[in-house]
Amino acid sequence: MLVINNKERFRYEIALDNGEFAYLEYRWKKGDMVLMHTLVPKESRGKGYAAMLVKYVFEDLRNRGLKAIVYCPFVTAYLKKHTEYSDLVASWPVI
Repeated sequence: MLVINNKERFRYEIALDNGEFAYLEYRWKKGDMVLMHTLVPKESRGKGYAAMLVKYVFEDLRNRGLKAIVYCPFVTAYLKKHTEYSDLVASWPVI
């Protein structure tokens, strides 16, 4: 599956076979990418699409020399298992 950065919609996305998208929404704050929300349509869950999106985003951030602010609970859970990306987190918001 191909992940693309849809800059017009502020999200990384995967086009699914059924015409829908799995995506990770982001915004910008003072040069950092704020990871807002990951969504995978119900019928496509459990196939690894969310993890694929998060991995792609963090590899893209590393390649571009950028950092992330994490709001998304799925991204938080992913980072607990994949500590190799912890250096790319600028901050964890206080909620």
